[in-house]
Amino acid sequence: MSDRDSASDVLMAFLIGGVTGAAVALLFAPRSGEETREMISDAAREGTRRARDAADRGRELGERAMERGRRLVDDAAEAVSRQGERAAEGLEKAARSVKELRDR
Repeated sequence: MSDRDSASDVLMAFLIGGVTGAAVALLFAPRSGEETREMISDAAREGTRRARDAADRGRELGERAMERGRRLVDDAAEAVSRQGERAAEGLEKAARSVKELRDR
């Protein structure tokens, strides 16, 4: 499962839990209309804050993963470059040896 799927699953579970909690609160703790509206407003603000926090954490994880990926690609490119240089040196050495053998 990717980090993106995991983050969306967490967000979806949070939203479902929030809606369920709000519904249960309305059913079992009757209040005046004003109190209920205030409670819903507070819950919505808290839900928004938590969703932003989750999005920020997800973004941070994504940025870290991208940076690790870049480092891996850079390291691999450097290793390939070194191997290419070694191969070129080997070919040059072999060519010199062949030339020396021909010149004898």
